[in-house]
Amino acid sequence: MKFTKTNDLREAYLKFFEGKEHLRLESFSLVPKNDKSLLLVNAGMAPLKPYFTGLQQPPRKRITTCQKCVRTGDIENVGITSRHGTFFEMLGNFSFGDYFKKEIIPWAWEFITDVLELPKDKLYVTIYLDDDEAYEYWTTLTDVDKTHIFRLGKEENFWEHGAGPCGPCTEIHFNRTSEIVTTAEEFLNAADEDKIIEFWNLVFTQFDGDGKGNYEKLATTNIDTGMGLERLATIMQEKNSIFEIDTLENILNEASNLAKVKYGEAHKIDISLRLITDHIRSITFMISDDVMPSNEGRGYVLRRLLRRAARHGKTLGIKDAFLCNLCDIVIRDSKDAYPEIEAKKEYIKKVIKIEEDKFRETLDSGIEILNGFVAELKENNKKVLKGADGFKLYDTFGFPMELTKEILEDEGLSLDEDAFHEEMKIQRDRARSARKTSNYMGADVNISDAIAADVETVFDGYDNDTLSAEIKVLIEGDDFAETITEGNKAIVVTDVTPLYAEMGGQIGDTGIIFNDSFKGNVCDTKKNIGGKIIHFVEVLSGELKVGDKVTLEVDRTRRESIKKNHTATHLLDRALVEVLGSHVHQAGSYVSNERLRFDFSHFEGLTEEEITRVEDLVNEAITSVTPVITDVMDLQEAKNSGAIGIFDDKYSDKVRVVKAGEYSKELCGGTHIDNTGKIGLFKIISESGIAAGTRRIEAVIGKEAYKLVNEKKDLLKEITGKFKCSEKELLNKLEQQVKELKEKDKEIVALKSKFASMGLDDIVACAKSIKDINVIAYELKDVDSDALRDVCEKVRDKVENSMVLLMSENAGKVIICAMATKDAVAKGAHCGKLIKEVSTILGGGGGGRPDMAQAGGKLPGKIQEAINESYKIVETLAK
Repeated sequence: MKFTKTNDLREAYLKFFEGKEHLRLESFSLVPKNDKSLLLVNAGMAPLKPYFTGLQQPPRKRITTCQKCVRTGDIENVGITSRHGTFFEMLGNFSFGDYFKKEIIPWAWEFITDVLELPKDKLYVTIYLDDDEAYEYWTTLTDVDKTHIFRLGKEENFWEHGAGPCGPCTEIHFNRTSEIVTTAEEFLNAADEDKIIEFWNLVFTQFDGDGKGNYEKLATTNIDTGMGLERLATIMQEKNSIFEIDTLENILNEASNLAKVKYGEAHKIDISLRLITDHIRSITFMISDDVMPSNEGRGYVLRRLLRRAARHGKTLGIKDAFLCNLCDIVIRDSKDAYPEIEAKKEYIKKVIKIEEDKFRETLDSGIEILNGFVAELKENNKKVLKGADGFKLYDTFGFPMELTKEILEDEGLSLDEDAFHEEMKIQRDRARSARKTSNYMGADVNISDAIAADVETVFDGYDNDTLSAEIKVLIEGDDFAETITEGNKAIVVTDVTPLYAEMGGQIGDTGIIFNDSFKGNVCDTKKNIGGKIIHFVEVLSGELKVGDKVTLEVDRTRRESIKKNHTATHLLDRALVEVLGSHVHQAGSYVSNERLRFDFSHFEGLTEEEITRVEDLVNEAITSVTPVITDVMDLQEAKNSGAIGIFDDKYSDKVRVVKAGEYSKELCGGTHIDNTGKIGLFKIISESGIAAGTRRIEAVIGKEAYKLVNEKKDLLKEITGKFKCSEKELLNKLEQQVKELKEKDKEIVALKSKFASMGLDDIVACAKSIKDINVIAYELKDVDSDALRDVCEKVRDKVENSMVLLMSENAGKVIICAMATKDAVAKGAHCGKLIKEVSTILGGGGGGRPDMAQAGGKLPGKIQEAINESYKIVETLAK
């Protein structure tokens, strides 16, 4: 066999189909674009859905890709089996209304037998039961052994997903044994035992199904194929597991070295090594696509994978953070195919390290809480931990269920797994409902998205603010229209427009649209899911018909302000890199006529000195009065020039590179001013964190910045007036005021404590003896937490063998404190358990040690009820 190394196999596949006139596209991001049905791209065809549904025109009718994918549906099997993984690469070739079965079947055979030189006697083919056409092409256009072709039913060889385009498929399999298979039944049995493995699926999209078993032929047919690179490499390298192929084995060996263990000697160790090997690939690629650890959505997936891998590292005896270094192997072996992971190497490592350190802290906290659950179970002679408690550990502390089970089993206990999974289902249903429902292939379609693919719209507004155009489409309400009239609102599509559609963080243009018999306001400009430019128009007078000629005019003043803010955003991006480091990259932006917002990767808040330095650099770039030049160049030329940006357009022949001298150079399709000097003043108004590892800066420029400076000046003048001092004296005056307030606060606390203590005798007098414990439960009025704790301590010290519970309403809430003497604790008193029960009555929560606990509540009206219940609670606790 000619090709064996995984990276060589990927390149061989893509080159083969380039030779068949396919356009090679780079892998799309793992984060789906315009597809709310998916958290992460989980199939090679997923990013191409708009081409299959006709919502977008493909760049070419023939495309080939190697798409990075993440699937977590079988996550519990990862590491346990030899083939399950969360991260994989999917090789695919696609036809959109071009070639079909007659072409792809012989091409597939040519690739696997001529290029890869797989032995033909080891290859088997399955086709759909009724697909005589596929059988004919297999038997006449290839030399596959006819006895190696099996017809299978709908479950095996028919691809459909609810209603929509669907069709039969043919799968290619490899026999890993010397056994000869002669019947479909023998074939299926061998496949179930992994003796024969499927490695390439060719889907023939030729029908439109209604989801109820009825099918109509499509006007145009498509080809969608998928071949897992790791599975192919397993065959080519004659391995038994995906974890033994070169790229994964390199990771696994390094993990073995770090843990000082050997792979293949112990099943439990092998599971951990395989899991770590798989998960670090998903982790590395997800972070490179700007997914950050969080408690929801794809961030939750990332956090779960990272914590599972870290936990298995700990069980192997790896004491320190290690995933942040293990990702080096992933990056080294994948950087040629995915250069973005090399470019973001330090950023990836930093994110992993922060999350690893955080998890090691929460892991210790989780074990402490679980130990508390164990002690409580044993104390109450129970053997099963509630599913809700197990799920709390899992959800809050990233504590895997299997770890909870292991620790419980060591103590002779178990987990209510059914209840645990019920809690899991509730959470998944909640997450699923948060994602929008969608039609076939996940495209969220409304009427504007249904504009025909052959309608062309062109933006020609970089150098023009007024253009003549022809009306191509009118939409009023939920329907296409031939005419729109005065007083209505509509969507208007023209063949050409000077108005910029919202994109890349820049808001859409507004303006006017008119002719001799019509006038309307363009309130916004956007793009639909197919990339068509649509104008949202309020009709002021007259009527407009499809085919009419109109003039479109941009609101020049508003556009000019947007352009200034957009160029300032580029300067800010560059300044942040210069001040904070090369790990900084854009994570989102918003550019309007009034302000700008820039989200970027960074791991801590900026200091005042850093903010000032960023402002200074941007203002220096502005006052340098540097020409802003836009060059149109090849995509690769743009990358080679050092231009930064998000290279979403994977097939454009030409891209726009916006340069502010040598200071800033970015790939950008937005509108910009022609000189930095026009921006005027730049001023940051806020800097904040919006997610783990992501910061946000909001800023204003020009007139808005000048307005802000004047507002600050007026505010300062008002403050100095109140303090009756000059600006120079203000700081000293404030420091003096703060000092005086602190002294007064101390006096207030002392007085409150003194007043509360004056009633000690009344508090002591309410003591009740319960099983030889003097229980004192009492309500104080308007006492803060410090004073309440002080009084509680004094009462406890005054009464022997006592358990004291004090409560006070303060600012509409309840403060609770409990203390017990040592001899009371010896007789069963437990402040933490008492507080837990009492705070529940008061609409709050809390806990603590046997001798001291604190909590809060939201229901002051139930204080007396809580006092009455406290005596009953102590009676159950006392021995």
